Amino acid sequence: MMKRDGNKISIWQDTVEFPLAGMDKSLCYDVLIIGAGITGLSTGLRLQREGLNCLLIDAHNMAFGTSSGTSAHLNTVLDTPYTDIIRQHGIDKAIQVARSARQAILDIEVNLETYGIDCDLRRCKGYMYAQDEEQETELHRLKEAIAKVKIDVAEAKDVPIPFDYTQAIVFEGQGTFHPTKYMLGLRRAFLDLGGQLVENSLVQQVNAGADDKLEVKTANGQLWLARKIVYATHTPPGVQWMNFRLAPYRSYIQVFELQNDADCPEAVIYDMDEPFHYYRTVWHEGKPLLMVGGQDHKTAHDANERYNFSELEAFVRGKYEVKEKKYEWSSQYYESQDALPFIGYCTSRTHKNELLATGYGGNGMIFGTLAARILSDLIIKGKSKYEKLYSPTRVGPLSAVRDLLIENLDVIKSFVKGRLRAEDMEELAELGRGQASVIRYEGDKIGVYKDENGKLYGVDPVCRHAACIVKWNTAEKSWDCPCHGARYDCEGHLLNGPALAPLKKWDWEHNDEEIL
Repeated sequence: MMKRDGNKISIWQDTVEFPLAGMDKSLCYDVLIIGAGITGLSTGLRLQREGLNCLLIDAHNMAFGTSSGTSAHLNTVLDTPYTDIIRQHGIDKAIQVARSARQAILDIEVNLETYGIDCDLRRCKGYMYAQDEEQETELHRLKEAIAKVKIDVAEAKDVPIPFDYTQAIVFEGQGTFHPTKYMLGLRRAFLDLGGQLVENSLVQQVNAGADDKLEVKTANGQLWLARKIVYATHTPPGVQWMNFRLAPYRSYIQVFELQNDADCPEAVIYDMDEPFHYYRTVWHEGKPLLMVGGQDHKTAHDANERYNFSELEAFVRGKYEVKEKKYEWSSQYYESQDALPFIGYCTSRTHKNELLATGYGGNGMIFGTLAARILSDLIIKGKSKYEKLYSPTRVGPLSAVRDLLIENLDVIKSFVKGRLRAEDMEELAELGRGQASVIRYEGDKIGVYKDENGKLYGVDPVCRHAACIVKWNTAEKSWDCPCHGARYDCEGHLLNGPALAPLKKWDWEHNDEEIL
């Protein structure tokens, strides 16, 4: 089974096997792409197709991160409301955003046809519904904004849900697909065209080489040369200004078999709760299953992440006749401070030939695909029609600056809180099996996890990115950083950037019998 960055198994992992590719080293690559998710694979394929020699490197395996933890909605009505996009960027740029989202879906369809990829893509309608007067008012505003950006939208007379609502809208041109089947097809096409893929290789350092080449060093001692580098790592690695323009969030997804298959909608559906819920149907072993997501919150800012699964399941069971819960998992995404992703050349990095793509919000499949078009155009043609819209160097509106200050005030609070919080636990025996906490042990602060067998895993709880104190994620059994979203497993191994190194381990080992 393919691995991903969480303890929970997604339906996408469970249905696809990923064969490993051989490696043929080259003296110098035209483009080295760091990260083999939707962005990296899509970008690598486009560049390789145009005759460039590309190398993809991933710290783990392809689709290890959110690419295999997505709900895989293909939507032009984005998670960030067009009311917000219009307010922050104006109507002309908002129209461009909607147009670019449509382009991304078309690019996926072209890849399916060109490379013969079967990934269960289904075109469908999208619905959004209100359940009270306050939501109705907001729904009317959203409908007007969606129409302004030239997306076909109308009042909906019949939403395919088996419960009551007060008002709803419908919009055309949406879709769903199986993301890991799609990415496996991209991977196969990339390799067939001569692209190279290296997995389980963490990039730790990029240095300037001779003749404007870049030297890329990995944790396992490999050295690669490239003329350009693309950071397709969801969030750019290392400590840099871009980290402070992003806020990490977690979202939760569950998949259910229903008593009545007909209740599984042939549509993508959204409510207007805060945070909102999102619905779709996924076909698994020839049977329709209901996929529902929601409960979003800032990473490492929730008291007990497991409760989000319980609350989401209770929400679904309150609206549908559930036969069985099949899957549940959570995944991470990053919100930019001004509602749009950052895609393009990154002048804040040390070297001039570095590009990045980040800040997709909850629309990674759309913006990851769009990023491939923008980045490849910038590399090959030197320009893109979406270059200014998504530029990492853009100056956002004043409201975005205010939001940025608020986000980073939250980072500072997390930084201080982790150091000043009183530690009440004096004995490791007080930690239950399957639990974790940052505790005091023999005068030191240690992040301790006790597994179901009583074995203890100890790490230094100081994040290796910007030195915030990590917090235990009860749902995914990981150490999560509340500042910039770096994540580590129970032994301290790095799961998500922007950190570049694992947590430091403590060289002791106990079991319950020794402690008690």
